[in-house]
Amino acid sequence: MKKLHVLLIAGVASVLVLGGGGAAAWWYLKPKPEQHVEEAKKVDKTVYKYVSLDKVLVMLRGREGEPLSRYLAVDLVFKTPAEQEKVMKDHLPLLRSVVVKALSAHTLETAGKMTIDQYTEEVNAAFAKSYEAEQREMPFKTAMIGKLIIE
Repeated sequence: MKKLHVLLIAGVASVLVLGGGGAAAWWYLKPKPEQHVEEAKKVDKTVYKYVSLDKVLVMLRGREGEPLSRYLAVDLVFKTPAEQEKVMKDHLPLLRSVVVKALSAHTLETAGKMTIDQYTEEVNAAFAKSYEAEQREMPFKTAMIGKLIIE
């Protein structure tokens, strides 16, 4: 009988220790109120519009003596703050020329090996460089590839 009491007390004590450890871990790991405030501040509350630039045709460089012309067609979508939508639309002709200049350096082989992410990075870098050279702020947050055709 004495053994049973010792086992029972040891079992209850171990449950209390494990429960206390679990409660302490929960208390320590739960998010603090100031963390919620910081996370709320980080959320981007900007309203965005999406402006498209369709059918940008780019002639690809050919190899020496290649008789056929090759091209790529790309549709772009710009993520722009709603208050800058009109400015963005006014800049579309400039953006078309930047895309043509950036992508016309490719041959059919290099263009065919690139991924959409690589095209997106290259186009966004060209836009950033162009606006930096003009010392102007870009009226959009990012450009995305909507469609890409290589012929």
